[in-house]
Amino acid sequence: MSTATEPSAPRGVFRRFESKFPRGLVIRLIAYLFVGHLFAFFVYLLFVLGGQNQ
Repeated sequence: MSTATEPSAPRGVFRRFESKFPRGLVIRLIAYLFVGHLFAFFVYLLFVLGGQNQ
């Protein structure tokens, strides 16, 4: 009996989340976070490699 209700529970949470935030906003947020962290890693790498050359 409990296995029939388990698949519907996450879907309800996803629908409630999607009703608050549109799908495009969530995709842009994830993309900006990924690109922002990638850029921060690149800048960090530049400082680390630049510091080793002194």
